[in-house]
Amino acid sequence: MSIINDSKGTELRVAVVQHDIVWLQPKMNTTALQALLTESLSEPENKVDLILLPETFATGFAVDEGVSEPKSGPILQWLIQCAQHCQAVVAGSVLVQMGAKQVNRFYWVKPDGTVMHYDKRHLFRLGNEGDYVEAGQARQVFTINGFRILPQVCYDLRFPVFQRNRNDYDVMVNVANWPAARRHVWDTLLMARAMENQCYVLGCNRVGVDGNQVAHSGGSAAYDFKGEAIMQLPDNQTAVAFVHLVKNQLEAFRAAFPAHLDADEFKLS
Repeated sequence: MSIINDSKGTELRVAVVQHDIVWLQPKMNTTALQALLTESLSEPENKVDLILLPETFATGFAVDEGVSEPKSGPILQWLIQCAQHCQAVVAGSVLVQMGAKQVNRFYWVKPDGTVMHYDKRHLFRLGNEGDYVEAGQARQVFTINGFRILPQVCYDLRFPVFQRNRNDYDVMVNVANWPAARRHVWDTLLMARAMENQCYVLGCNRVGVDGNQVAHSGGSAAYDFKGEAIMQLPDNQTAVAFVHLVKNQLEAFRAAFPAHLDADEFKLS
């Protein structure tokens, strides 16, 4: 596990982007996202520190379609340009070539062009993701404005041991292509992760029907450290929501109810 430091502060402003991904059309998707962000962030009051995009936001969850890109491919270049243009960290997952397979890589791209990443650890068995994708091994924590961020990708949400807060993060983010058929699980687990880890949780999901005819209803949302919803995007709509997180509110809650001090010690192999 590595912690990557950034500037300090007490507030974090996040734009959560929920959109309908056009199957296997990265240029069309990035062009649409650029227009959506330009419009959404045009007002000064909508300036943000972090922009979250869904899992495989440029291609759809097409692990068996040969759409992975090289390590410095065009989708990553678009993320770098987007971060510079918006003057915010931009994060979302991209299928990236890695030897004979690929990785489902959560990119964390800063306005100065710095690129960091987390590779999805838990691969979706029902979608045969493991046949085409190598599982990531390293747990990552990124830091922005004094907030420590644990990045997760879709199916990771079902595995609480990997996500257990070891007093090393303040916000869990999960970017996903979570299907409508299991939407209740998505809603429930986002809330549960916030409560059990005493952290903010941000879920960023897609909408629309993909090339495998799997429907996605969205459910992008933000929960506070008590599991209470502080933002919920409308179902089945492309939209951008703004979330304002306050560090001292989280710290005050943890100090008043320090359950984390009684957590079990453990190590992951």
